[in-house]
Amino acid sequence: MLDNTKVPGLAIDRVGKVFQQAGKPDFRALDDVSLTIRPNEFFTLLGPSGCGKTTLLRMIAGFEHPSEGEIRLDGDPITGLPPNRRPVNTVFQNYALFPHLSVAANIGFGLEMLKKPRAEIEATVAQMLRLVRMEEMADRKTSQISGGQQQRVALARALAPRPRVLLLDEPLSALDLKLRKEMQIELKRMQAETGITFVFVTHDQEEALTMSDRIAVMSAGRVLQVGAPRDIYDRPANHFVANFIGDSNFLTGTVVEMSAGLVSIRLVNGAVLEASVPSSVTFGATATVVVRPEHAVLAAPGEGVIAGEVETVIYFGTDTHFHIRTGEGATFIVRQQNRRGDAAVAQRGEAVSIHLPPGVATVLAGEA
Repeated sequence: MLDNTKVPGLAIDRVGKVFQQAGKPDFRALDDVSLTIRPNEFFTLLGPSGCGKTTLLRMIAGFEHPSEGEIRLDGDPITGLPPNRRPVNTVFQNYALFPHLSVAANIGFGLEMLKKPRAEIEATVAQMLRLVRMEEMADRKTSQISGGQQQRVALARALAPRPRVLLLDEPLSALDLKLRKEMQIELKRMQAETGITFVFVTHDQEEALTMSDRIAVMSAGRVLQVGAPRDIYDRPANHFVANFIGDSNFLTGTVVEMSAGLVSIRLVNGAVLEASVPSSVTFGATATVVVRPEHAVLAAPGEGVIAGEVETVIYFGTDTHFHIRTGEGATFIVRQQNRRGDAAVAQRGEAVSIHLPPGVATVLAGEA
């Protein structure tokens, strides 16, 4: 086991979780997970349903116990502590507010249970109301406010005792799209203002990219990649990460030239493409590269490395997606940002080619 005794922040050391199922094989929900979450960081656990992210969150909170491994907070082991003895609070999908109490009373409830002095409770509640921008609604019942406002109250209640870590289990999932986007910005603001470590669980890639300082992408109980949003998006470690985070185009070819950090890939159609490579590859090996749709450019026939025909044109307002059927029978997506007055650069059925500027393609580690 690693020595995490001096590591600041939240250290998750080789944690595993096995659930026993009557009459069925045991289910391993987490498999050898190790993470270090820094103090005052907005850290996101991202992955599809069933990947283990909520199980890991519940272990940090103390609602589940690991089958193996250890969890430390600022070097102190918390694995065996009950939830009420951990300096951690949780905001769930269901906000669990008290409908018969006012906004202010809901925010102060935890402090009342901790038997804090009345003056301290009142000062903290006032501070939290300012933080979530709900001063004018302090006396209103939570049954009389909107879903977005209820979420703010739940956040304020969880933040009021000043936990060292705030855990958030998909708290935006019940909100409509516009409100969800607004709350993404608000959550990031609150984390920056309080300086509290946020650990956020979501399956929504846009949420993760928008709010996080760093992201851990999970699948089947394992952590596949940890990094800043830009690193995760622009330099995915493998096919799963590239496919799960945003839209991706995948091309397969043979390594025909190698240099420091770059390789040349000969595609099936004979064109040669330069790609960055995050790890070592072998000359002559088959490799898969990923290209994001917005990094590709539509060009006239013969001017790009891939020839094709426009199969579908989809207008999204901010941008337009062109689905290109290539000569090899695959579909390649090109995303073009729209500017006022611009017409679509190509129409359905039109012959085009795809230009890939230097540096837009990345070889996926261990993929073929």
